[in-house]
Amino acid sequence: MKVLVVLAGFIALCSCSAIPQVPGDNSHYVEGVSRFIWMPDGDGVPHLVDLEEPVDHSVLNSRNGANNEYLLFTRQNANSPQTLINGNANSVRNSNYRANRPTKVIVHGWNSDRNSKVNTMITSAYLAVQDVNVIVVDWRRLANSNYITASNGVPGVGQFLGNFLIWLFNTGGGNWNQLHLIGFSLGAHVVGNAGRVAGGRPIRVTGLDPAGPRWGGNNQALNRQSGVYVEAIHTDGGSLGIFDRIAHADFYPNGGRNRQPGCLISTCSHSRAYELFASSVRTNHFVGRQCNNINDAKNNRCAGASLHMGNGILNKRGNGIFGLRTGSSWPF
Repeated sequence: MKVLVVLAGFIALCSCSAIPQVPGDNSHYVEGVSRFIWMPDGDGVPHLVDLEEPVDHSVLNSRNGANNEYLLFTRQNANSPQTLINGNANSVRNSNYRANRPTKVIVHGWNSDRNSKVNTMITSAYLAVQDVNVIVVDWRRLANSNYITASNGVPGVGQFLGNFLIWLFNTGGGNWNQLHLIGFSLGAHVVGNAGRVAGGRPIRVTGLDPAGPRWGGNNQALNRQSGVYVEAIHTDGGSLGIFDRIAHADFYPNGGRNRQPGCLISTCSHSRAYELFASSVRTNHFVGRQCNNINDAKNNRCAGASLHMGNGILNKRGNGIFGLRTGSSWPF
């Protein structure tokens, strides 16, 4: 019997350390145990990540949040961004930034940049339906390092973003009650930190499948103190995304896990969060129903009060766990 127990333990250890063979398939993954996981880049292409890879301190120290770039898009320059430079008032005065407009801030995740799909989809959705300032945060210099290094740098990236927004509003004008922060994967934790640096004043913060590996129970993750109303949309919970409730309102479309409709692999389900959000900004057609508990959300057994998932409404409020079903292709 003792030999069988030892053998079973050895097999479990090997399975948790084994390199998964199918790109994007994280069915092997056990949170807090597995060493390897597939993660998508900004184009949705899976890359194998070693969660035990050491932090590259030279990169972390040289490519911190001071290297953030802030790219402004408005209806006047929907395809040609203007760069806002922290500390340079003329970069704001000479831009199309307008203090009387709502401001939307979008932050990408790991191995991504300004041109990644999350940014282009959400920016175009907003400018199609609202006259707003959209600020895309490009933190690629750190985000494109190994996952562990990028993950360790998230609080610093968020701190610099929060301080930039304080400076922007003090310099160019702006209203915290018209500010919506949106972040995908690691970017969700970036906006979480930024919101807290700003004293929780942003009227709305949205986390799109907030990154899971190394973030479960992390006090620097997105949480309810990050804004007046904080929302999370979980689409690959327990794998690339956090499954636990972390916001005022947590939405679990199609059970909040892989496989999302139309997806065969985890990396697709993870990216589905920003696709659903972009669609909701345009049409606001996703209606969640309140769940009794997270297990009911996982199993699509929710029939309580209604609350729309996503959208760009600044005065939106809600509290609880919500489930809903979506389609398998745009607009879902």
